[in-house]
This record gives sequence, structure tokens and C-alpha cells, in this order.
Amino acid sequence: MVSFVSATLQLYRQVLYSTGRSLARSWLTMVALIVFAVLFVGASRVLGPLGMAGGFILGILNALLVGATLRLIEQSLGAARTIRFTDVTESFGHYFWDVISVGFVLWVPTMLLDMGMQANPYGQFLSSAFLLLVFILLNPAPEVIYQVRHDSSLEVIKTSYQFILEHWIEWFLPFAILILPVVLSPSGLMDFFSLSGRVGRGAGLDFFQILLLPFTAIGGWLSYVGFDSEGQVIVLLLLTPPMAMAILLFRGHLFASLHGSSRRQRLFSHQFSARQ
Repeated sequence: MVSFVSATLQLYRQVLYSTGRSLARSWLTMVALIVFAVLFVGASRVLGPLGMAGGFILGILNALLVGATLRLIEQSLGAARTIRFTDVTESFGHYFWDVISVGFVLWVPTMLLDMGMQANPYGQFLSSAFLLLVFILLNPAPEVIYQVRHDSSLEVIKTSYQFILEHWIEWFLPFAILILPVVLSPSGLMDFFSLSGRVGRGAGLDFFQILLLPFTAIGGWLSYVGFDSEGQVIVLLLLTPPMAMAILLFRGHLFASLHGSSRRQRLFSHQFSARQ
């Protein structure tokens, strides 16, 4: 147990170091993320009243922006140079069909569940339980898309599921610490199920969801330390983009460190390093 804790802490130290290094080289990606967010919010307001047609166009824009974001994160993880403006422009179109196909595979059962649960007195509970399960099992789907070779959306889902079964402790522990103030709040469970339901509905491939986690976590920590509620809005607007960027990079480095290795291999490597 002591070796496991020590090896896990060493893993997080390495991932945090890599995240800081990538963050310093990818400040332009954070600027692009802000521009993407403004563009998506503006498009949502324009297209929202158009009904199904507007939703269809917004879905295409979402896949385009999420795919571009994943491509920029991919480049930020391994680039030995600073991200350039040409990297941003060339990112559009990458992973577009991956995001579309995974989203469609999830949209069909989610839509059927929503329709079938309307008349069920336990419908809200069953729907929340299903979305929580999706949130857990498909949490690393974005990283699978840009780090693992796959031929279909079903392979993305399968790989995500297998990854969680093997590495669920190491993967979710940072997330649990991040949202701890939210869970400990008076409406903690309700807020957690709301967060997991929204993220689970799109497997983290909805552009709003990329910003939702850091926004919720920062708000929870500000409330926990007693920060003035009126001043929270400004702080949230300032901190959400860099926090979102840091989370995406941390997840990317953590996935790269965990995927393809086992807990036993990491323990052995840690023990071997400690003896030298």
C-alpha cells in the first residue's frame, strides 16, 4: 500500500511537471480556446431559436471546435516548440468525424432513455444513473480520440471502458480532489449529479463541457474559502480559460503515462528507481 501511494504521487509529480512545461509553450492554445468559446456562445444564441436546424448546425460547429481543441492539445503535449498561429488554423477539421460519430452513438440511447423515462416515476433517477455510468466509463474518450489509434467510435468506447477498468483510481483521484468543495457543499450530491449528467451526456465532447468542469471547480473553491459572491464572476471569467487548458493538458499527460502500462509495472519501476 505504501509503495502504491508513493508510486502514484511520483506519477502525479511527473505529470504536473510535464503539464507546466506544455502550458508554457501553448499560451496561444489558451487564446484560441477563449476565441472558440466566444464564437460558440455567439453561435448558440443565434442558432438556438432555429429549432432542429439550428441544433444541427450547432452540432457541426461543436464537433469542429472540439476536434480543433483536441488537435491543439495533442500538439501541446509533445511539441518541442511554442504553438504557432498556423497550428491553430491547421487544427480545424482534425478529429471532426471522431467527435461526430462518438456523439451520435451516445445520442441515440440517451434520446430513447429520455423519451422512455418521461412517464416513469423513477425516470429522473434512472436517467441520472445512466449518465453517471457514461460519465465514468467514457471519461477518457477525448484522450482516446487523439492518442490511441482506432477505426471506429465503438473502438473509442471500448478503449475508454478498458482504460477505466485498469486505471480508475489514478485517473479519478485528481478529479475528486478538484471538485471536493462542490461535493462538500450543502447541495453537493445534486451539483455532482448535475455535473456528471451534463458531461456524461456528451462524453466530454461538448465544447461547453470543456469549460464546465473548471468553471464549477473554481466556483466551488471560491465559495469554500468564503470569497465574495459578487467578485466571483470576474475571477471565474479570468481563471476558467487557463484552468481549462491546464486540466486538458494534465489529462493528456496522465493518460499518456497510464495507457499501455499496468499498476504492477509502475510499482516495479518505482521500486527499482528507489533502490538506485
